[in-house]
Amino acid sequence: MCLPVLERFTALSIKVAVCARPWAKDLLAGLGIENFIPLTGKFTDDVKVLRTWRRAHPAYKKGLLLPDSLSSALIFKLAGLQSAGYRDDGRSFLLRWAYNKPQPRPHALQSWFDLAELALQSWGYDDTKKPIPAKLNLPLTPTHLKLAQATITQAGLSGQPFVLIAPTAVGLHKGRIKVWPHFDALTRQLQSEGYQVAMCPPPSEQAAAVIAAPTAQLLPPLGLGPFAALTRLASLVVCNDSGVSHICAAANARQLTLFGVTQPEKTGPWTPNTVNLGQNGHWPAPQAVHERVQQLLGPPE
Repeated sequence: MCLPVLERFTALSIKVAVCARPWAKDLLAGLGIENFIPLTGKFTDDVKVLRTWRRAHPAYKKGLLLPDSLSSALIFKLAGLQSAGYRDDGRSFLLRWAYNKPQPRPHALQSWFDLAELALQSWGYDDTKKPIPAKLNLPLTPTHLKLAQATITQAGLSGQPFVLIAPTAVGLHKGRIKVWPHFDALTRQLQSEGYQVAMCPPPSEQAAAVIAAPTAQLLPPLGLGPFAALTRLASLVVCNDSGVSHICAAANARQLTLFGVTQPEKTGPWTPNTVNLGQNGHWPAPQAVHERVQQLLGPPE
């Protein structure tokens, strides 16, 4: 969901260094970002990594904090960066430019984009507010596309429509499970009707995925860049409101996104290529999901 912010900075010829988890490097490879600083989430290690990097790159003096956490603001502060961010979690004293969060709260992507606009104005780059793009545009590299195509060819899916499911979601949301509980039934029903159903979870989620949908074809794990390309090659992706839904949105894949513990208007995928079913507190019924999949796919070949 940071793509519009990165595109905005690029349009202004601002040199950007991205601090993120290591897996994000491959996903963003098509953007041509020169500086990527991998952070692990371990506070002391991340302070050392960023501080060391800044000593070698003294021209970078400002930071934009998209996360709302106290720890992210403290890491940037200890690394010698003057940062802009939203007031939250008692961290205002760590920010050089602190802004109030918009009320009522917009979609998370809109909130981040608005934060970038406020920072740009404070920094004197541009005082003209730009509209947020209606859809995302994640550039995929030739390697991403090649690996995704090789995966579906090896799986015998090349040249035929297939449904890609993502029946897992890491962690809890306010103590509630983020996974729609009927992926197994949906998979079996689609297979009985002649549809090909596959899944491509990361290694850490393979066991959970097999439990959730034991008859789905299990593809070998891919990095996030090739996985984004895989979602684009699928006829349809059926997923929870999770990281997969946002990767699909970035790759402009067709998706059916299922909600039960989150709000589509706040955290749903930012794309015109999604159909959202369910709402906070109410997962969609299995039959409703099946019918919508059939509508989106048409009859199997």
